[in-house]
Amino acid sequence: MNVFNLAPARVAAVWRRNFLVWKKLAGVSMLGNFGDPFLYLLGLGYGLGHYIGDMGGIPYMAFLASGILCSSAMNTATFEGLYSAFTRMNQQGTWESILATPIRIQEIIAAEQIWAATKSLISGAAIFIVAGLLGGIQQWDSALLALPVIFLTGLAFAGPALAICAIAPSYDFFLYYFTLAITPMFLFCGVFYPLDTLPATAQIMAQALPLTHAVALIRPLLTDMPLTMPWLHVTVLAAYAISGFFLAAHLAARRLLH
Repeated sequence: MNVFNLAPARVAAVWRRNFLVWKKLAGVSMLGNFGDPFLYLLGLGYGLGHYIGDMGGIPYMAFLASGILCSSAMNTATFEGLYSAFTRMNQQGTWESILATPIRIQEIIAAEQIWAATKSLISGAAIFIVAGLLGGIQQWDSALLALPVIFLTGLAFAGPALAICAIAPSYDFFLYYFTLAITPMFLFCGVFYPLDTLPATAQIMAQALPLTHAVALIRPLLTDMPLTMPWLHVTVLAAYAISGFFLAAHLAARRLLH
């Protein structure tokens, strides 16, 4: 299997298929992706923010909004790469039907990864607007640059999620991934508080996680905080996206083609 040889038209065809299916239930899907982050912004941004005041030199609402934007991209891409992709692969047999055409498994994986990142961008854009209305955005001249970072974040999380999907025997298997990977990142990667409040060992471990680098990119774009080492953060996210794609393509091929 040559994963380097991707036909853009075939990838786009699979992406379009997913989009057309999603469009029929877009309202329900958006409610799920948008509802929890919106409640976090209202409940913690206003409620807890009233007592905290500033954090890291900026209002807590602005601090929290950037973190929630990143965690929403993570959750949306992960859910799409796990549950939705598993349904298409295992329950509905969609991937096997597509493989009966000239489209290859690596093109399906690429399309699924891009589609998951697209959903991250859609939900992130909605949260972006709400954050702006609630006062969570301080720098509008650079804030729009956060949108491509959200898409990159979606790619970074969709790749590993698709790899887990390719080896999962059932939906229940995904609980391991959420418990051991997604939930720790949600709590310890700077979404709710600065990383420098953690013990030194935990800070070092957090630097190896993609959500840390997404927050480090997006938070300065939305606030007055300085942006440091942007290319490092972009490189880490891109590395997760690329390695996740290769691993997912290999595992999916082993499951469906052998």
